[in-house]
Amino acid sequence: MTVLAAAKGPYIDWAGLSPLLALLVGGLVVLLVGLLRPAAVRERLVPGLALVSLAASLGLTVWQWDERKSIISGALAVDDLAMALNAIFVLAGIATVLLSLRAPAPPAAGHGEYYALLLSAIAGMAVLAGAQNTVALFLGLELLSICLYVLCATEMRRATSLESGFKYLVVGSVGSATLLYGLALIYGATGATDFSAIAASLGGESGSPVDDPLTLTGIGLVATGLAFKASVAPFHQWTPDVYEGAPTPITAFMAVATKAAAFGILLRFFDVALIDAAPDWAPALAALAAVTIVVGNVGALGQSSLKRMLAWSGVAQAGYLLAGVVVATRLGAQATVFYLAVYLFMNLAAFAVVAARERESDRGDDISALAGIGATRPWLAWPMTIAMLSLAGIPATAGFVGKFYLIDATVEGGYTWLGVAIVVGSMISLGYYLRVIAAMWLSEEPEAARASRGPDMQPAIAGGSPEVDEPHTQLELAIVAVACGAASLIFGIIPSPLFDVARDAGRALGLL
Repeated sequence: MTVLAAAKGPYIDWAGLSPLLALLVGGLVVLLVGLLRPAAVRERLVPGLALVSLAASLGLTVWQWDERKSIISGALAVDDLAMALNAIFVLAGIATVLLSLRAPAPPAAGHGEYYALLLSAIAGMAVLAGAQNTVALFLGLELLSICLYVLCATEMRRATSLESGFKYLVVGSVGSATLLYGLALIYGATGATDFSAIAASLGGESGSPVDDPLTLTGIGLVATGLAFKASVAPFHQWTPDVYEGAPTPITAFMAVATKAAAFGILLRFFDVALIDAAPDWAPALAALAAVTIVVGNVGALGQSSLKRMLAWSGVAQAGYLLAGVVVATRLGAQATVFYLAVYLFMNLAAFAVVAARERESDRGDDISALAGIGATRPWLAWPMTIAMLSLAGIPATAGFVGKFYLIDATVEGGYTWLGVAIVVGSMISLGYYLRVIAAMWLSEEPEAARASRGPDMQPAIAGGSPEVDEPHTQLELAIVAVACGAASLIFGIIPSPLFDVARDAGRALGLL
């Protein structure tokens, strides 16, 4: 009786868990409602409920801002870094729902299943961003990965979509296994799973395992596993094929949200748990960053597919972001969070335009599909122009401010040569970003292409009509493109709100 009376359940901080619970409960509700028969329920109510869940999670994220606490026995952190990243995930999710409203993937896979998988993937990212021990890290990574494997293959009548899901499954499984093996070796060397305990073990005066081959091997394997997820060269080979084959809304989601999740845990694990081993891992990651910048930019130069070009561009952007992790300073963490936020707007604007042109043109995601839209579709051409200029780092755009922030962090952190690599990579990138702009504004859409638009060019659009290429049917895509393009411009001129968010997120890493 005494033992039973003394036994108590663990304390649950419902407020701290609320952003994650909104996603998980929303996913369950969406899945169940998606089982109802009426088409209007599946096509309108289900995505509406998904948007409500995401909006609730975003509101609860704002509510938990400025909190600094650990929940679930210290497994997850509720701090400004986790909340900033969660906001990025949720905003990417909202844009993905809007991009998916007329896409072929939801009806092919089932509306309830599609949106439930999307919400579950975001929940996995939220767990990953707040993870404070290796168990939570791996659980979050697997939750988001398994959902994305399926989402990539949701256009089941298109062979390239199935191929995309299979390739991502194989490569992602290899990356997850490598990461798990590395985490096991670090546990064997330090005897700890909590990040703070690992940091204390590596920073101990006597018997410190920093130079232990077991520790160094574990760090190398963890870096390799996370490099697969972040598309860091030479572990990037899957990226162009998977991005091209996956449904465009899912490609857009992966390009921004998965990268944010990967770099969020890179910041928290390497700049907190492994901070005392920085002299060992930082030079290696710096070399990877430089190689990634070169490989990504050179690989993008010869691409005619917009999705493949943006995939190679994402590889180069991963190199820029990795520079913020390498310097292992608070300024580096702030620069990384800032660039992740502006990268969200730049990429979503570009992918919204790609999705719109896929539906309007028989040329799919080929760059020729953009020919002449400066005259015929200015509400698509201007956001794409701003996105390309911002990704290239042209002044007065958010991308320029983000790259300048990263260069400042590398110089202050003693990696000036890496800052030079960022500048050189940005110069090379003009070769393919400006080509997209030239296609929109300096070319004319072929008369044959305009005449050939019709219902036969839209075989995958559920409920499509002969008027699918009319502007009003692209309203949700235009909203995403214009809103994200405007944000890329506004935060390039007035970056202080994002600076404040990045500063608060950087302070959350208390060991820096």
